[in-house]
Amino acid sequence: MRPPVAPPGTPLGVEFYDRPVVEVARDMVGCVLVHGTGAGRIVETEAYHHTEAACHAYVGKTARTSVLFAAPGTAYVYRSYGIHALVNAVCEGHDVGAAVLIRALEPLYGLEAMRERRGQQDVEALCSGPGKLTQALCVGLGLNAGSLVAGPLRVLPPDVPPPALVASERIGITKAVELPWRFSALGSRFVSRPWPVGLGAPRRARPGGAA
Repeated sequence: MRPPVAPPGTPLGVEFYDRPVVEVARDMVGCVLVHGTGAGRIVETEAYHHTEAACHAYVGKTARTSVLFAAPGTAYVYRSYGIHALVNAVCEGHDVGAAVLIRALEPLYGLEAMRERRGQQDVEALCSGPGKLTQALCVGLGLNAGSLVAGPLRVLPPDVPPPALVASERIGITKAVELPWRFSALGSRFVSRPWPVGLGAPRRARPGGAA
């Protein structure tokens, strides 16, 4: 049985994030997101880059998007539809405008607090979405522009061998929908949306982030 407190560990360094965003999105699956006494294994991510219209940085640097142009390893936390806080990891270099959205976690530590915050007992539903996981881990807008390397919200290396990955189109967007930049742990029960039955299997991710 796991202890109730998230484990200590050395967060991933700036060099992890200072790479092409699709590579980072793929490699973050299997890593562990930690905040306070709670933690979860990342099972689903999406990549966003300023060159495509689904990315907030596509419009350039504004008061809202300026964090996307910050140093690699910076947290970009914003409110979606005025309701849910979503957490992203800024990638590539200064002034690029790229980030990885953390879409889903497999809860590992602090489950009782997660259940209380979410009003949900089903462990598979606690963090099965980008807004659900921030609520479960008590991640709010106050963490926007903070460091994922040296701040209270951090990402640790994988605690188990990295999973096999599948890639598909990103979800919940209306632009650049054709890009296969959603990466998920193969067979995970904790992803935000299960693969549709009868529509074919998602593509296995290949080295380099292509699908």
